[in-house]
Amino acid sequence: MFRSLRRVLCGLAAALLIPLGAGARTAHAADTAASDATVAAEAGAGYWHTSGRQILDAAGQPVRVAGINWFGFETGNYVVHGLWSRDYKSMIDQMRTLGYNTIRIPYSDDIFKSTTVPNSIDFSSGKNADLQGLNSLQILDRIVSYAGQDGLKVILDRHRPDGGGQSALWYTAAVPESTWIANLKALAARYQGQDTVVGIDLHNEPHDPACWGCGDTATDWRLAAQRAGNAVLSVNPNLLIFVEGVQTFNGVSGWWGGNLMGVGQYPVQLDVANRVVYSAHDYATSVAQQSWFSDPTFPANMPGIWDKYWGYIFKQNIAPVWVGEFGTTLQSTVDQKWLAALVSYLRPTSTYGADSFHWTFWSWNPNSGDTGGILKDDWQSVDTVKDGYLASVKAPGFPGTGGGGGGGGGGGTASCAAAYTVSSDWGGGFNAEVKVTNTGTTAIGSWKVTWTWSGAQQITSMWNASYTQSGAGVTAVNASHNGAVPAGGSASFGFGGTPGGGGVPSVSCTAA
Repeated sequence: MFRSLRRVLCGLAAALLIPLGAGARTAHAADTAASDATVAAEAGAGYWHTSGRQILDAAGQPVRVAGINWFGFETGNYVVHGLWSRDYKSMIDQMRTLGYNTIRIPYSDDIFKSTTVPNSIDFSSGKNADLQGLNSLQILDRIVSYAGQDGLKVILDRHRPDGGGQSALWYTAAVPESTWIANLKALAARYQGQDTVVGIDLHNEPHDPACWGCGDTATDWRLAAQRAGNAVLSVNPNLLIFVEGVQTFNGVSGWWGGNLMGVGQYPVQLDVANRVVYSAHDYATSVAQQSWFSDPTFPANMPGIWDKYWGYIFKQNIAPVWVGEFGTTLQSTVDQKWLAALVSYLRPTSTYGADSFHWTFWSWNPNSGDTGGILKDDWQSVDTVKDGYLASVKAPGFPGTGGGGGGGGGGGTASCAAAYTVSSDWGGGFNAEVKVTNTGTTAIGSWKVTWTWSGAQQITSMWNASYTQSGAGVTAVNASHNGAVPAGGSASFGFGGTPGGGGVPSVSCTAA
């Protein structure tokens, strides 16, 4: 109902943390602050579990999911979209440098069929070279592996029974419940021991006639989630089980998958404790109209709406809540107010740390018909306005690979260092990331990074900073949302350039 336009367009497109571990920690002295910084850098390692409304890592430190949806495996392309334009590693690198720490990857059960062949992948100029000849599951393996190297976690989302479209229930005549559960168990086994995959979203957007707590095994989504969740945990008891809502509970309807009103009375109960995360979806008018958008008190009425449908689960300390999808074209004033209100409701990381709602924005892809994406239609440029709305709820990534480079001052009252890393290079072009670290003893309000290439490299696009280039010399200045960096803290920006093969220049950093 609400999502048909987007699903049709998506399917046709290719034919063309946290202060992780922060919580309410108090800094007592400079040495404890340094110790906390070490803890923060390590938070997110291993498999995760829940405690009340928080998600904790293997060491018991709180983490915050602050991520992005990258769709395509659930469509007739049988692979994430955009590989017709770019190398998959370059896109994961860009996600990381934009500050997303988790990727939700939708799929359909079609990818388990031996006859399924992924399509619309560009292998020219060295792009996606290591994906040639692979099937969908093997490509998913590569994406999971590289995301983990980059310090991103992955949540797998059983989005559809097949590539043809969304289903109201978790099964269809062609894809029975037994197939759904068998494939969920296959994924759990496939990534056993790979803690980049922290959990599985059992089924996307159950809706009428799906019910919650009605007791009918054919339509009670809560009971089905328990059966499937226990099946997954029988294979890998370390995974989180993400359970979406339904459309209608006790005669009250909302977004597909967005109604979790029944959880208070009928919670999902699994054989392994501390594994359930409830997932809501919420959208703006570019997807569909809802009565609350025309309320005369809008947007002040929205926190009450969210409290009713899913926010109470977090506020009553029942379980963590993850807004697995939310998005908008951001064209209308109503949608702009909606997104600003929702981001505020999700709780700023700087204030609440990981004691917050979790989220993955819809979507990375620009070809989502009713929302658009963080990327623009060229699959390279960033919609900085849309991305900017999310700045306050982003959170640092998780343990991953590091890079070289360096330079800058150390120990003054206002000083910084910059580390330059080439994250991907395909010959014709490259992507790089620069991490700016406050090496002084006081917070800085702005920073500037400069370097000079030895070759003819030119920047083609930059995100999370602005730049000027004169010949081989480049000056990058912070964006409005990441100029302030506390002592010992860091900020990052990334860019694309051409040609590749330029190596790593010496960089310097100036702070104010």
